[in-house]
Amino acid sequence: MSLSRRRFLSQSASLSAFAVVGKAVAAKAAEQPAAMPPPKRGANERIRVAVAGINGQGTSHMGGYAGMKDVEIVYLVDPDSRLFESRAKSVEDKAGYRPKCVQDIRKVLEDKSVDVVSIATPNHWHSLMTIWACQAGKDVYVEKPMSHNIHEGRIAVETARKYNRIVQHGTQSRSDMKWAKVVAAIASGKLGKLLISRALCYKPGGGHNTRGDLGFKPYTNPPKELDFDLWLGPARKQPYHENLVHYRWHWFWDFGNGDLGNQGVHQMDIARWGIPGATLPKSVYSFGGRLGFFDQGEAACTQMAVMDFGETKLIFETRGLKSPKYMGVDVGNIFHLEAGDIVNGKFYPKGSNEEAPLPEVEATRGPGGDRLVNFLAAVRSRKVSDLNADILEGHYSSALCHLCNMSIRLGSKIPFRPRDTTLESDPVVLDLLERTEQHLAENGVDIEKSGFVLGRKLVVDAGTETIVDDPEANQLLTRHYRKGFEVPDKV
Repeated sequence: MSLSRRRFLSQSASLSAFAVVGKAVAAKAAEQPAAMPPPKRGANERIRVAVAGINGQGTSHMGGYAGMKDVEIVYLVDPDSRLFESRAKSVEDKAGYRPKCVQDIRKVLEDKSVDVVSIATPNHWHSLMTIWACQAGKDVYVEKPMSHNIHEGRIAVETARKYNRIVQHGTQSRSDMKWAKVVAAIASGKLGKLLISRALCYKPGGGHNTRGDLGFKPYTNPPKELDFDLWLGPARKQPYHENLVHYRWHWFWDFGNGDLGNQGVHQMDIARWGIPGATLPKSVYSFGGRLGFFDQGEAACTQMAVMDFGETKLIFETRGLKSPKYMGVDVGNIFHLEAGDIVNGKFYPKGSNEEAPLPEVEATRGPGGDRLVNFLAAVRSRKVSDLNADILEGHYSSALCHLCNMSIRLGSKIPFRPRDTTLESDPVVLDLLERTEQHLAENGVDIEKSGFVLGRKLVVDAGTETIVDDPEANQLLTRHYRKGFEVPDKV
């Protein structure tokens, strides 16, 4: 992950320039299109879609578009041609036509008749493919997290703005009126200050094929139907093993961002959305590790993160081992306010176990209740403001996940006992630590022997999207890109 000093300084400078100048440009572009935007589409004009990444979440994209009137899936794209027949048949069965299947997205981008690229690839491809598609004049739906690192996320945002493209992020809760009403109630101030915005991702492993202990897979030759070099794309060259293709790449840093950047980014987005005006925190640190597993995986499966947003703390809890729910929640969000708690959308006044109605506050969402319907409505209107989950919102929420991971990757292994004084000094964090210790012990983890990683505290300059006085951390804002798959330093 190290960079040459010259390149690091160049990228740091470009990051600073984008954050200071680019944010104003992006905000303005969101309100008013630049000169000579693409023309609006008629309500019945056919939209031609290419779905890239067709193994997991991509099947949801295919099913959604195939059921829509005036939408046609013209391409399915994946380096693994073993998927082509079954996926093409599923579209044909539902929509009555058969899309073309190709391995390389660049062939699709050359086709001027394609209007939309819908991206459900592994994370390390998200930003680069978004950038390429915008440059080719396509609108984009990009799955979460929209980036593999913070720098490429910012570049993707600025590319979308420069080329007047509509780009929706895959945090579909932004289209959920329930959460919009919760956020509006918090912002109204009628429930007092928001003290803690808590997000939880308690998803225990379901065997070595998904989450959980991955085991060890030997290095071997990739299947002949898989273009593994293309699958690697912007990531470093490395040998193939079966813990990568498909799905388990989430737990390897070259490709994924752990469960925090997998399931967790949904809850991270809601947690940030609930903090009025929140973009990036003043500081962040996380602790935990790959505890309870002895396998090939790299990303933490137990990870507690603390983010400082001034009056509000954002607490994120990731548990990959079997766990009871916290306040009745395993995957979801809890907002702790002066007047009480909002637990997955239900309000409980302070000192009461009885649900009470939220304050009546107006809340609105863009056209279309579904994430894909909303996206295509914005494609037709050419209005960024119609999007419920614009790329800029996706960038910030994804960046929070990256910051938490940067912290733990730069951390040091320490024992659980004696407890670190910085963790003990804050009652909220001490509670987090104590519950984590109990959780691990209940899963047979010998905390006295295992220890855990205490992540580095990162002080964030939200304006420049860099880490203050920490060159080592700033190197993790980006990565080395392989030739032919580079994300540019600037647009």
